[in-house]
Amino acid sequence: MSRRNKKQVFTNLEVIDAGAKGKTIAKAPDGKVIFLPNAVPGDVVDVQTFKKRKAYYEGKATVFHKLSDKRTEPVCEHFGTCGGCKWQDMDYKYQLFYKEKEVINNLTRLGHIELPETTPILGSEKQYFYRNKMEFSFSDSRWLTLEEIQSDKDLGDKNALGFHIPGMWDKILDVKKCHLQADPSNAIRNAVKQFAIDNDLDFFNTRNQSGLLRTMMIRTATTGEIMVLIQFFKEDQHKRELLLDFIADTFPEITSLQYVINGKANDTIYDQKVICYKGEDHIFEDMEGLRFKINAKSFYQTNSEQAYELYKITREFAGLTGNELVYDLYTGTGTIAQFVSKQAKKVIGVEAVPDAITAAKENAERNNITNCEFFVGDMKTVFNQDFINDHGNPDVIITDPPRDGMHKDVVNQILNIAPEKIVYVSCNSATQARDLALMDHIYKVTKVQPVDMFPQTHHVENVVLLERR
Repeated sequence: MSRRNKKQVFTNLEVIDAGAKGKTIAKAPDGKVIFLPNAVPGDVVDVQTFKKRKAYYEGKATVFHKLSDKRTEPVCEHFGTCGGCKWQDMDYKYQLFYKEKEVINNLTRLGHIELPETTPILGSEKQYFYRNKMEFSFSDSRWLTLEEIQSDKDLGDKNALGFHIPGMWDKILDVKKCHLQADPSNAIRNAVKQFAIDNDLDFFNTRNQSGLLRTMMIRTATTGEIMVLIQFFKEDQHKRELLLDFIADTFPEITSLQYVINGKANDTIYDQKVICYKGEDHIFEDMEGLRFKINAKSFYQTNSEQAYELYKITREFAGLTGNELVYDLYTGTGTIAQFVSKQAKKVIGVEAVPDAITAAKENAERNNITNCEFFVGDMKTVFNQDFINDHGNPDVIITDPPRDGMHKDVVNQILNIAPEKIVYVSCNSATQARDLALMDHIYKVTKVQPVDMFPQTHHVENVVLLERR
């Protein structure tokens, strides 16, 4: 094992490409690939490896001999410590280039799919301040930089309200300004932190499972509505009301102020009771006249403006005339189903999460949509021949599965049904490529459109149209 992970230093290597999970690629003298977390293609660097595998190394650039012309100056003071925006030091046009390249490589090399001419990736108009949901964690022992640890200065307040350090479940980076969510997000977070310190409200300690303040979620909408949810580790009515009243009084623009009392080991709220303190227990998002109700537990695409572009592409690829029966698999809260419903005869949405289906039905009723039906169940079991017999053979299937892609039983059922068209929306082109390969003998890929939903990160969505051969 010691030989396997023996550290090596390689000098004057050119970074030649960007790879999966936001890492860039250099080649060692022995021909093996080296994955780097802190370089940009075009950099010439010295590399310290820290992991050796049969086919590759993992390492870190330690000396930069030449900086790439693809670089740009990161705007965030937390870049390099916070793991949220790993590509902030790469010019946006090159971010788009490497995202598109990854999609094409995955489809052709992993899926061995013959592709048509690919439409260039659709970039995001907003490159910063595009997220509509952020979650911040409280900690009484903030992450300290090496410089702080080595200095003789009084480090002062150790409280933090920010993000988990990548790979460290108990370390929180104190965030002063985040460039992902628009104002008043930063103002709310900073004001809450300062008020909590001034009023001796204990920040959470993950290791000891102690403290009062646990997490804060901020959701915004293009309608101007704002939701704030504070998660407390235990009930302390006086301190809870003190903080919530401060938030309500300081930020009257907040339309939904909620809280959770969560004393369990993890901080997920999905099995917890959410209590509305002031305002409504939801906010609304608008899209082409459709209104979608979003509560504290709802899933909604986190880049609202770019989600609209993604859905327009999905609808365009479906090519509906008003006569089609459409199945929307992994429908979530039914946003795509309702978005395409005007151009379809009927839409059937299927989703495994009961709360999401409840929300989908409520939204459809609110939007006066009468040609959508929603059903709850595990996709691989509910989506069977009896279901098809009950609801009809679809002309078009739209599928937007989670990162793991579609279960093989779902793929087989789609092949049994053999609709004329399939529109496959994916947040992971590697698992999308796997699924496309399973359908390649019956379906031909006729359109491919990558969409950048998350600037400054390596993540990319991709929409594919398959038509029966």
